[in-house]
Amino acid sequence: MSVDSRKDLHEIQIKAVELTAEVWRKRLFDISWFMRALNEYIARAANKEDDCTGHFWEGRFKSQALLDESALAACMAYVDLNPVRAKMAKTPETSEHTSIKYRINAARVGKTPKRLMPFTGNPRQEMPHGLPFTLPDYLQLVDITSRYIHPNKRGKVEHNLPSILERLNIEQGHWITLTTQFETCFKHAAGKVTHLEQYAQNQHQQRVQCRHSAMRLLG
Repeated sequence: MSVDSRKDLHEIQIKAVELTAEVWRKRLFDISWFMRALNEYIARAANKEDDCTGHFWEGRFKSQALLDESALAACMAYVDLNPVRAKMAKTPETSEHTSIKYRINAARVGKTPKRLMPFTGNPRQEMPHGLPFTLPDYLQLVDITSRYIHPNKRGKVEHNLPSILERLNIEQGHWITLTTQFETCFKHAAGKVTHLEQYAQNQHQQRVQCRHSAMRLLG
């Protein structure tokens, strides 16, 4: 606010402007506020497209902090398999607007997508920044999981789930639950119990939310 504009305002008005400016400054670097604004915009657009009325959230869009590799893998597969579960695609590689299709198309020409986090392999010392498993492991994981949840193929798969589940110590039945009901299993954060406890402590929460789901599904 310039000096010239201040002289036409009462002291109380100037104080109100300064307080409002301070709120706006905090929101500009607050990722939670950014996600709230983004989700509201997307949810309103989706409600309009589907001719829905009522509260704009409509239970459509949620955000959870992913606290460990198990939660990361489950959430990635959950999102990448959305079109398959909705019967909008027959296979993960033909599903539109998914990261897995983008990765597959890039891999076919020997490239790595620049706009997506790269796969860096199994966790190890001096590990580069990236996803803690390999692309072939993840593709196999999503492909086999899609066969279990697809209505025409449910329960017909006889071969075992890929080794990544053994490394993450997630049972087969629990994995299917995670990749079909991820948003109902976890609220604000997802991960093993120890990571949820640390998250609750950092967020000054009095109790650990979704502890039962974490113990049952992620061990």
